[in-house]
Amino acid sequence: MERILIAEDDRQIRSFISFSLKSQGYDCVEASTGNAALNIIATYKLSAILLDLGLPDIDGIEIIRRVRTFSKIPIIVVSARDQDHEKVEALDTGADDYLTKPFSVKELFARLRVIFRHSNKYEAPIIYKVADLEIDLEKHKVLLTGMEIHLTPMEYDVLTLLVKNAGKVLTHKYILKEIWGSYLESDTQTLRVFMANIRRKLEFNPAAPRYIITEVGVGYRFAED
Repeated sequence: MERILIAEDDRQIRSFISFSLKSQGYDCVEASTGNAALNIIATYKLSAILLDLGLPDIDGIEIIRRVRTFSKIPIIVVSARDQDHEKVEALDTGADDYLTKPFSVKELFARLRVIFRHSNKYEAPIIYKVADLEIDLEKHKVLLTGMEIHLTPMEYDVLTLLVKNAGKVLTHKYILKEIWGSYLESDTQTLRVFMANIRRKLEFNPAAPRYIITEVGVGYRFAED
Protein backbone atom coordinates (compact mmCIF):
# COMPACT_ATOMS: atom_id res chain seq x y z
CA MET A 1 0.00 0.00 0.00
CA GLU A 2 1.33 3.42 -0.98
CA ARG A 3 1.71 5.72 2.04
CA ILE A 4 1.31 9.44 1.36
CA LEU A 5 2.12 12.37 3.63
CA ILE A 6 -0.35 15.25 3.47
CA ALA A 7 1.40 18.38 4.74
CA GLU A 8 -1.38 20.97 4.90
CA ASP A 9 -2.31 23.42 7.65
CA ASP A 10 -5.96 23.78 6.64
CA ARG A 11 -7.73 21.01 8.54
CA GLN A 12 -10.72 20.79 6.20
CA ILE A 13 -8.58 20.54 3.08
CA ARG A 14 -6.28 18.04 4.79
CA SER A 15 -9.22 15.87 5.84
CA PHE A 16 -10.78 16.06 2.38
CA ILE A 17 -7.57 14.98 0.64
CA SER A 18 -7.03 12.20 3.18
CA PHE A 19 -10.59 10.89 2.77
CA SER A 20 -10.29 10.97 -1.02
CA LEU A 21 -6.97 9.13 -1.04
CA LYS A 22 -8.11 6.49 1.44
CA SER A 23 -11.16 5.83 -0.76
CA GLN A 24 -8.68 4.82 -3.47
CA GLY A 25 -6.74 2.49 -1.20
CA TYR A 26 -3.89 4.79 -0.21
CA ASP A 27 -2.56 5.00 3.35
CA CYS A 28 -2.22 8.56 4.66
CA VAL A 29 -0.33 10.37 7.38
CA GLU A 30 -0.99 14.03 8.11
CA ALA A 31 0.99 17.07 9.24
CA SER A 32 -0.18 20.62 9.86
CA THR A 33 3.27 22.21 10.24
CA GLY A 34 6.60 22.03 8.47
CA ASN A 35 8.43 20.64 11.49
CA ALA A 36 5.84 17.89 11.90
CA ALA A 37 6.19 17.07 8.19
CA LEU A 38 9.98 16.82 8.41
CA ASN A 39 9.74 14.56 11.47
CA ILE A 40 7.33 12.24 9.64
CA ILE A 41 9.53 12.19 6.53
CA ALA A 42 12.51 11.18 8.68
CA THR A 43 10.51 8.52 10.52
CA TYR A 44 8.07 6.90 8.08
CA LYS A 45 8.66 5.05 4.86
CA LEU A 46 6.65 7.19 2.45
CA SER A 47 5.71 6.79 -1.20
CA ALA A 48 4.96 10.47 -1.88
CA ILE A 49 4.44 13.87 -0.24
CA LEU A 50 1.62 16.30 -0.92
CA LEU A 51 3.01 19.62 0.25
CA ASP A 52 1.32 22.96 0.84
CA LEU A 53 3.83 25.80 0.43
CA GLY A 54 2.14 28.02 3.02
CA LEU A 55 2.75 26.08 6.21
CA PRO A 56 2.82 28.26 9.34
CA ASP A 57 6.38 27.61 10.55
CA ILE A 58 8.54 26.67 7.55
CA ASP A 59 8.02 27.78 3.97
CA GLY A 60 7.32 24.88 1.62
CA ILE A 61 10.25 25.74 -0.65
CA GLU A 62 12.61 25.35 2.30
CA ILE A 63 11.03 21.98 3.13
CA ILE A 64 11.62 20.78 -0.44
CA ARG A 65 15.22 21.99 -0.23
CA ARG A 66 15.83 20.14 3.07
CA VAL A 67 14.18 16.92 1.90
CA ARG A 68 16.26 16.87 -1.28
CA THR A 69 19.45 16.80 0.80
CA PHE A 70 18.66 13.26 1.93
CA SER A 71 15.76 11.84 -0.10
CA LYS A 72 14.41 11.53 -3.65
CA ILE A 73 10.87 10.85 -2.43
CA PRO A 74 8.33 12.26 -4.93
CA ILE A 75 6.88 15.64 -3.91
CA ILE A 76 3.72 17.14 -5.35
CA VAL A 77 3.15 20.73 -4.33
CA VAL A 78 -0.52 21.49 -3.63
CA SER A 79 -0.80 25.23 -3.09
CA ALA A 80 -2.97 28.29 -3.56
CA ARG A 81 0.10 30.16 -4.79
CA ASP A 82 -0.44 30.47 -8.53
CA GLN A 83 2.36 32.80 -9.60
CA ASP A 84 4.51 31.33 -12.35
CA HIS A 85 7.79 32.20 -10.61
CA GLU A 86 6.67 30.30 -7.49
CA LYS A 87 5.80 27.21 -9.52
CA VAL A 88 9.15 27.40 -11.28
CA GLU A 89 11.01 27.83 -7.99
CA ALA A 90 9.25 24.82 -6.42
CA LEU A 91 9.95 22.59 -9.42
CA ASP A 92 13.56 23.74 -9.78
CA THR A 93 14.15 23.23 -6.04
CA GLY A 94 13.14 19.59 -6.40
CA ALA A 95 9.34 19.21 -6.47
CA ASP A 96 8.12 16.66 -8.99
CA ASP A 97 4.82 18.32 -9.82
CA TYR A 98 2.59 21.27 -8.91
CA LEU A 99 -1.18 21.46 -8.39
CA THR A 100 -2.88 24.82 -7.88
CA LYS A 101 -5.85 25.06 -5.51
CA PRO A 102 -8.66 24.52 -6.17
CA PHE A 103 -8.05 21.26 -8.04
CA SER A 104 -10.12 18.22 -8.95
CA VAL A 105 -9.62 14.95 -7.11
CA LYS A 106 -9.37 13.16 -10.45
CA GLU A 107 -6.44 15.37 -11.42
CA LEU A 108 -4.72 14.64 -8.10
CA PHE A 109 -5.15 10.89 -8.64
CA ALA A 110 -3.76 11.21 -12.17
CA ARG A 111 -0.71 13.14 -10.97
CA LEU A 112 -0.05 10.51 -8.30
CA ARG A 113 -0.25 7.72 -10.89
CA VAL A 114 2.38 9.54 -12.94
CA ILE A 115 4.61 9.95 -9.89
CA PHE A 116 4.42 6.28 -8.99
CA ARG A 117 5.06 5.16 -12.56
CA HIS A 118 8.25 7.22 -12.55
CA SER A 119 9.49 5.91 -9.23
CA ASN A 120 12.64 3.77 -9.17
CA LYS A 121 10.66 0.59 -9.67
CA TYR A 122 9.18 1.84 -12.93
CA GLU A 123 11.01 1.44 -16.23
CA ALA A 124 9.94 3.61 -19.13
CA PRO A 125 8.53 1.62 -22.05
CA ILE A 126 10.76 1.17 -25.10
CA ILE A 127 7.81 2.12 -27.28
CA TYR A 128 5.65 5.00 -26.12
CA LYS A 129 2.21 5.47 -27.67
CA VAL A 130 -0.34 8.20 -27.20
CA ALA A 131 -3.25 8.65 -29.62
CA ASP A 132 -1.81 8.54 -33.18
CA LEU A 133 1.77 9.16 -32.09
CA GLU A 134 4.33 6.41 -31.47
CA ILE A 135 7.90 6.90 -30.30
CA ASP A 136 10.22 3.90 -30.48
CA LEU A 137 13.03 4.75 -28.05
CA GLU A 138 15.09 1.72 -29.06
CA LYS A 139 15.00 2.32 -32.82
CA HIS A 140 14.93 6.13 -32.51
CA LYS A 141 11.83 6.33 -34.68
CA VAL A 142 8.84 8.64 -34.42
CA LEU A 143 5.64 7.61 -36.20
CA LEU A 144 2.46 9.62 -36.67
CA THR A 145 -0.53 7.63 -37.97
CA GLY A 146 2.02 5.03 -39.06
CA MET A 147 4.14 7.48 -41.08
CA GLU A 148 7.72 8.14 -39.98
CA ILE A 149 8.39 11.73 -38.94
CA HIS A 150 11.84 13.24 -39.45
CA LEU A 151 13.22 15.15 -36.48
CA THR A 152 16.64 16.71 -36.16
CA PRO A 153 18.87 15.09 -33.51
CA MET A 154 18.27 18.00 -31.13
CA GLU A 155 14.50 17.93 -31.70
CA TYR A 156 14.52 14.18 -31.02
CA ASP A 157 16.47 14.68 -27.78
CA VAL A 158 13.95 17.29 -26.59
CA LEU A 159 11.02 15.04 -27.50
CA THR A 160 12.42 11.96 -25.77
CA LEU A 161 13.21 13.95 -22.62
CA LEU A 162 9.54 14.97 -22.49
CA VAL A 163 8.33 11.46 -23.32
CA LYS A 164 10.41 9.82 -20.59
CA ASN A 165 8.80 12.24 -18.12
CA ALA A 166 5.30 12.06 -19.62
CA GLY A 167 2.69 13.71 -17.43
CA LYS A 168 5.29 15.69 -15.47
CA VAL A 169 5.89 19.40 -15.87
CA LEU A 170 9.47 20.11 -16.96
CA THR A 171 10.61 23.69 -16.47
CA HIS A 172 12.42 25.66 -19.17
CA LYS A 173 15.53 25.61 -16.98
CA TYR A 174 15.43 21.84 -16.53
CA ILE A 175 15.02 21.14 -20.26
CA LEU A 176 17.77 23.57 -21.25
CA LYS A 177 20.21 22.12 -18.72
CA GLU A 178 19.43 18.53 -19.72
CA ILE A 179 19.69 19.15 -23.49
CA TRP A 180 22.11 22.06 -23.83
CA GLY A 181 23.98 21.69 -20.56
CA SER A 182 23.47 25.30 -19.48
CA TYR A 183 20.75 27.80 -18.73
CA LEU A 184 20.37 31.44 -19.64
CA GLU A 185 17.11 33.38 -19.68
CA SER A 186 17.81 34.25 -23.30
CA ASP A 187 17.90 30.55 -24.20
CA THR A 188 14.20 30.20 -23.38
CA GLN A 189 13.31 31.75 -26.73
CA THR A 190 15.49 29.18 -28.48
CA LEU A 191 13.61 26.43 -26.67
CA ARG A 192 10.28 27.93 -27.78
CA VAL A 193 11.49 27.79 -31.40
CA PHE A 194 12.42 24.12 -31.01
CA MET A 195 9.02 23.35 -29.48
CA ALA A 196 7.23 25.19 -32.29
CA ASN A 197 9.17 23.16 -34.89
CA ILE A 198 8.43 19.87 -33.14
CA ARG A 199 4.75 20.75 -32.86
CA ARG A 200 4.53 21.59 -36.56
CA LYS A 201 5.77 18.09 -37.30
CA LEU A 202 3.67 16.21 -34.73
CA GLU A 203 0.48 18.14 -34.09
CA PHE A 204 -2.54 18.16 -36.39
CA ASN A 205 -3.33 21.59 -34.96
CA PRO A 206 -0.21 23.21 -33.44
CA ALA A 207 -2.35 26.01 -31.99
CA ALA A 208 -4.24 23.43 -29.90
CA PRO A 209 -1.57 20.80 -29.19
CA ARG A 210 -2.53 17.25 -28.26
CA TYR A 211 0.90 15.95 -27.31
CA ILE A 212 3.16 18.75 -26.02
CA ILE A 213 1.28 20.91 -23.54
CA THR A 214 2.53 24.37 -22.56
CA GLU A 215 2.46 25.22 -18.86
CA VAL A 216 2.44 28.99 -19.31
CA GLY A 217 5.41 30.71 -17.70
CA VAL A 218 6.73 27.41 -16.35
CA GLY A 219 7.64 24.90 -19.06
CA TYR A 220 6.20 21.94 -20.94
CA ARG A 221 4.44 18.64 -20.25
CA PHE A 222 4.05 15.67 -22.56
CA ALA A 223 0.55 14.20 -22.62
CA GLU A 224 -0.12 10.76 -21.24
CA ASP A 225 -2.00 8.00 -23.03
